[in-house]
Amino acid sequence: MTPVISHSIFKAYDIRGIVDETLTENACELIGQAIGTKAHEKAITHICVGRDGRLSGPKLQRALIKGLRKAGIGVYDIGALPTPVLYFSTFYLKTGSGVAITGSHNPPQYNGLKMMLGEETLHGEKIQELYELITSGDLYTAEKEGSLETVEVKAAYVDTILNDVKLSRPIKVDVDAGNGIAGPLAMEVLTKLGAQVKGLYTEVDGKFPNHHPDPSKLDNLRDLQEELRKDDAEIGLAFDGDGDRLGVVAKDGEIIFPDRQAMLFAADILERNPGAVIVHDVKCTRNIRPWVEERGGVCVMSRTGHSLIKAKMKEVKAAFAGEMSGHIFFNDRWPGFDDGLYAACRLLEIVTRYKNANEPLKSLPNAVCTPELQIPTSEGENFSLVEKLRNNAQFEGAKEIIKIDGVRVEWEDGFALARPSNTTPVVVLRFEADTEGALKRIQEVFRREILKVAPTAKLPF
Repeated sequence: MTPVISHSIFKAYDIRGIVDETLTENACELIGQAIGTKAHEKAITHICVGRDGRLSGPKLQRALIKGLRKAGIGVYDIGALPTPVLYFSTFYLKTGSGVAITGSHNPPQYNGLKMMLGEETLHGEKIQELYELITSGDLYTAEKEGSLETVEVKAAYVDTILNDVKLSRPIKVDVDAGNGIAGPLAMEVLTKLGAQVKGLYTEVDGKFPNHHPDPSKLDNLRDLQEELRKDDAEIGLAFDGDGDRLGVVAKDGEIIFPDRQAMLFAADILERNPGAVIVHDVKCTRNIRPWVEERGGVCVMSRTGHSLIKAKMKEVKAAFAGEMSGHIFFNDRWPGFDDGLYAACRLLEIVTRYKNANEPLKSLPNAVCTPELQIPTSEGENFSLVEKLRNNAQFEGAKEIIKIDGVRVEWEDGFALARPSNTTPVVVLRFEADTEGALKRIQEVFRREILKVAPTAKLPF
């Protein structure tokens, strides 16, 4: 018997699959009814729904809305806008609940859903519960179909940012949106903020014809680096496919990784909020803790994943969180969700206090480090490989081994991390050290220990 829906699309932080294969219109309708069933149980009456710029977005959104309404839930359709605007709409329209139809930074044939219910971003077991509801057939069908209303929220989102963020001087900025949904809105907001903006690939095109909209991959920032070399812009900003992540490039082409961006934001927040709690994920630089503590803040390390970080922020009442992948969360003048465009505005607010925008960027502590590296594995093997490493590896000279999310090993002069990705079948690696020599030594220790437990692993270092 063919399963009613593929279990493979129910991931750790969201739902995601290949359109018309694992993620079909029927699947979206069933997911909508399952979310609607959960909403009915919680006495939630309305849910906001939006989508990114993917070609499959409109039909999947229609199917999702059909399922939600079948469960008697009213729908506010906000249209095609970045995922953070969907998050914003849940506050603005006071639903606390929303679904973004988005494939984020995945290839064009993918799409998916990011979900909030009762002010909680669904992850882990809560996502698996939707699958169980669907396969058990225990879905609620209301006597009366839920309402459907098209709602304009973009103007309110733009006004909220413009009322909150102020630049100290004009600035020229290059923006690369990779043909994702954030392009037009980024051009509008940054221009209204007072920046002079040149756009690269800011027209929405779900085929992503120029390069992939994923600023965590260095290759995708090359066009932006080249543009900065040619023109008189002071800074480069890049967005991912659904606009919830930010990439930053300095004038000289140096990529300011998100963990260093987080240090800049944390310092700014701590000036106004002494003692504030700052959250970062396990992939971030070890420079962040002393930086925060020297400024009177409290530093908390979290598991990776936007929904897990949001949960940790609530738990520790954090004012800010930064994730190495580019998700930046403000909870001081903003409602705590990850928003690449709002983060870009806050960045410009900080750098325009200086005569040269690069001065605060280049003065941030740095280390010899790698970007995220990946060991490809078969499905599920990434988890078993890291588990074997956790249980069997010997890390000579290590001062601390942190196991909240994979294995992060701290030495006096650097750290190494191996964690299983929750979104793709890979082991994610990150290395950082005070010197090139220390980096090589730490990598050699990890190479030896990984090959002990996985002799055929294809190591990227």
